[in-house]
Amino acid sequence: DYPTPKNLNYWWTFGGILTFCLVTQIITGIILAMHYTPHVDFAFNSVEHIMRNVNYGWLIRYIHANGASMFFLAVYIHIFRGLYYGSYKAPREVLWILGVIIYLLMMAAAFLGYVLPWGQMSLWGATVITNLFGAIPLIGENVAIWLWGGYSIDNPT
Repeated sequence: DYPTPKNLNYWWTFGGILTFCLVTQIITGIILAMHYTPHVDFAFNSVEHIMRNVNYGWLIRYIHANGASMFFLAVYIHIFRGLYYGSYKAPREVLWILGVIIYLLMMAAAFLGYVLPWGQMSLWGATVITNLFGAIPLIGENVAIWLWGGYSIDNPT
């Protein structure tokens, strides 16, 4: 009989799972970034270089891709656990708002990671997502052009 809280259960292990996923993403991301060329003409060849010439590059790339899915799955479970236990209520509403801000920043970083490989789908995905800023009245179109770095998605983006 150990003095532990009654509500301590396996739902609270997701902090450790998220830490493991985040560290894995950072390590594999750094390794992939060392071999990647972010230019529209050379990006595909650099991905092929990673897959064929880097030792276990194929494994590192797939760990990075699937690790992102695992990370967001754990984040969603973490969020729903917080909703279930009412973590958004007083006195923790500021902590909940900070968590929402962190979540939005993670979504922005994931979007950049999706757009980075410069495939055709990435370009269309970037166009669709950044065009959402065009819905802002008066300044939306200028914000979208500023995000693109020009009048269409290309190297400046």
